[in-house]
Amino acid sequence: MSRHQFDLVQCMKQPGTHIGLLCLSCDGRCPICDSMVKPKAKVRVCDSCHSGNAGERCILCGHHLGENAESGTPAYYCYECVVQEKHREGCPRITNVGSSKADMVFNKRPNRGLIT
Repeated sequence: MSRHQFDLVQCMKQPGTHIGLLCLSCDGRCPICDSMVKPKAKVRVCDSCHSGNAGERCILCGHHLGENAESGTPAYYCYECVVQEKHREGCPRITNVGSSKADMVFNKRPNRGLIT
């Protein structure tokens, strides 16, 4: 995810014991390189990314996984990221939405109250 969109920021805190979850559209992706081959090691997220409402959201796109995250599947790092030890860098949760998605939200808003 972060490989293709340069403006996304990952959490990168010390990972805890909680498993990161993905939605159905992101299922099978490596959170570091977006590869969909050779899943190897489970993704661990930090305690702050698992607590509250964030624990019920996809770690890549932020989609809601439902109550108690029943529609979420565990995330895995690919074999290449494990061999290169990129899975030890920190929590891979995306913390911002990116400028292109933010621009889309602001462009959809109606221009109320503006003097032209």
